Amino acid sequence: MSDATGAAARPVRLGLRENWLQFTLLVVVNVCVGGLVGLERTTVPLVGSHVFGLTSDLAVFSFIIAFGVTKAMTNLAAGALTAHFRRKQLLVTGWLIGVPVPFALAWAPSWGWIVAANVLLGVNQGLTWSMTVNMKIDLVGPARRGLATGLNEAAGYTAVGATALLTGYLATTHGLRPVPELIGVVFVAAGLALSLVVHDTADHVALELAQHPRPLPSGEDTTLAATFARTSWHDRSLRGASQAGLVNNLNDGLTWGVFPLLFTDHGLGLAAVGLIKGLYPILWGLGQIPTGHLADRIGRKPLIVHGMLVQSVGFVLALALLDRPLLAGVLSAVFLGIGTAMVYPALIASVSDHAHPAWRVGALGAYRFWRDIGYAAGALVAGILADALGLNATVVAAAALTAASGLLAARWITEHPAEDRPKSPSAAAPRP
Repeated sequence: MSDATGAAARPVRLGLRENWLQFTLLVVVNVCVGGLVGLERTTVPLVGSHVFGLTSDLAVFSFIIAFGVTKAMTNLAAGALTAHFRRKQLLVTGWLIGVPVPFALAWAPSWGWIVAANVLLGVNQGLTWSMTVNMKIDLVGPARRGLATGLNEAAGYTAVGATALLTGYLATTHGLRPVPELIGVVFVAAGLALSLVVHDTADHVALELAQHPRPLPSGEDTTLAATFARTSWHDRSLRGASQAGLVNNLNDGLTWGVFPLLFTDHGLGLAAVGLIKGLYPILWGLGQIPTGHLADRIGRKPLIVHGMLVQSVGFVLALALLDRPLLAGVLSAVFLGIGTAMVYPALIASVSDHAHPAWRVGALGAYRFWRDIGYAAGALVAGILADALGLNATVVAAAALTAASGLLAARWITEHPAEDRPKSPSAAAPRP
């Protein structure tokens, strides 16, 4: 029997246990996705200032702005593209676009090449990360969304952190370029190969639609424009999630650019900066496994609100202890990592809860647009404030914005009706 015939004969089931092999393959794919963007966490801001001689912080942070804007726009487009292409096709396309990135980072002759590489990286991350999270949600069904998104984000951000640590070490022993960047070739090759192996999840989406307890209201507009407006403002809970996601990644964009410069200015070497920049996403990544599961148990809102407040404390600690820069950096990374781990899977699960399967991909794309435009906003705010008032002022601004975002989330976000969440994680139906 051929693979196609065997696939057609197998029943479609929703659930983590029922789809563990495909789920695991997608987890490994997202390790490669996170590893590719982790190449930049420690070294690229320092490449801008030390290799290319950039004196403006805003100019140094321009690569993050390019990455954030491109990734945000790709996230938004991904929802519309799924109406015309299968998720697997978009996943593979994302990897093909990412092929030049490590080579450009390693041997770029000018800063403009670094910025252009981050445009490609933004498209790569927007397509690959969007498809891995959507495909995992498709596979597990409504009852395990929090755990599925937690595992997905844990894989990606643990890889970000581990790669940031590794590049910091390699930069210490081999210089800022090209050795640290070339490990990205491994991530691109492995991610592309595995993406060619995984199965598409269109049949799982069809099964969930057939079993959904709330039929799509007659005449409800599911176009991209309507879904974007609903997610961005009209739906109170989706609005709350979108603003929290934006501020969360504003923090990440700000620390991405500011922390390497701030802590090297206070005497830390590349290895120590790599430790700080690696610890934050590692805790963010690994922490999402328990917090994703917890979001399925106690609800999304408590984790979102308290996670934003914990992040705010992390920024306060970075400045309060700056006379001991290694301690300040490590404690700040711990609080930022734990706070982000609380927020990240809960936000994606909350958006999935409030979006009907017929327009869920579009809602997740709109949410991820606002979340990832935060990278650009963080870099832009950091660059303007750092040039005008100094690096410390950017950290103060981040602490205040994050606390305010947590309070808005507490006001706007509501839990999804419990009766709409299936108690059983699995359901089966034969393929038509």
